[in-house]
Amino acid sequence: MIRNIINAKDFNEILTNSKGKVIVDFYADWCGPCKMQAPVLDDFAKKKPDVIILKVNVDQNVDLAETHAIMSIPTMMVFTNGKQTYKKPGFHALNALENLVNS
Repeated sequence: MIRNIINAKDFNEILTNSKGKVIVDFYADWCGPCKMQAPVLDDFAKKKPDVIILKVNVDQNVDLAETHAIMSIPTMMVFTNGKQTYKKPGFHALNALENLVNS
């Protein structure tokens, strides 16, 4: 399931209440690699409907980008039971996303 995050309150509430893995995609509408990442995340969401995917637009959520020290986009983060377990900028292929949630 993909959710677009519109504020820090929603972001923190989802992470606090989620059990298991949550993937967070920090992106911007104008970013070329981010546009390439979007259909991969859509495919991943269809294959793994139990994994929550949060999309955070850095232009609309500057506070979240600063809080999580996002210096480059796209940046993927993974939270497991509310704790950050992974953070890496750049495009992530479908098999890389699957490996993140299976590890």
